[in-house]
Amino acid sequence: MVEGSRQWHEKLPFALLGYRTTIHTSVGDTPYLLVYGTEAVIPAKIEIPSLLYLSKIEIDDVEWVKTCLEQLSLIDEKRLAAVCHGQLYQQRMARAYNKKVRPQKFAVGQLVLRRILPHQAEAKGKFAPNWQGPFVVTRVLSNGALYLTDIEGKYVGMAINFDAVKRYYV
Repeated sequence: MVEGSRQWHEKLPFALLGYRTTIHTSVGDTPYLLVYGTEAVIPAKIEIPSLLYLSKIEIDDVEWVKTCLEQLSLIDEKRLAAVCHGQLYQQRMARAYNKKVRPQKFAVGQLVLRRILPHQAEAKGKFAPNWQGPFVVTRVLSNGALYLTDIEGKYVGMAINFDAVKRYYV
């Protein structure tokens, strides 16, 4: 293996070959197959010819060209199948994520805390609090935005996304 970190460039082609010839779950095929339409032939298989490799060598040029054209026409089908597989994979991932998400419901008059984001002026550093408040919800919009006022009733500012808010329990 690599003796030091200075020899990474020597092992990079082998890592790339391994990555490009490994079946990816999200697509269902290897990246090499999707690009070139055929599986990669490892250099060791060329030196020690396999039956598939020998059978392609023994056919004449016309038949070999026909088989190559047939494989090229199958590339589009394989890519379409990979796109369908990728969409199914994304749906599975979204379903698994949405199973764990608990939707938050806010009502007018609830007490909430507002997150202090790093780019805001209230963010004082690493050990400063992450939440600010409590605030009172004055209006709930259908798209997940909230209008807040502080305890004295002063308007806080523009609408805030409900992801940056959590309920405050007295």
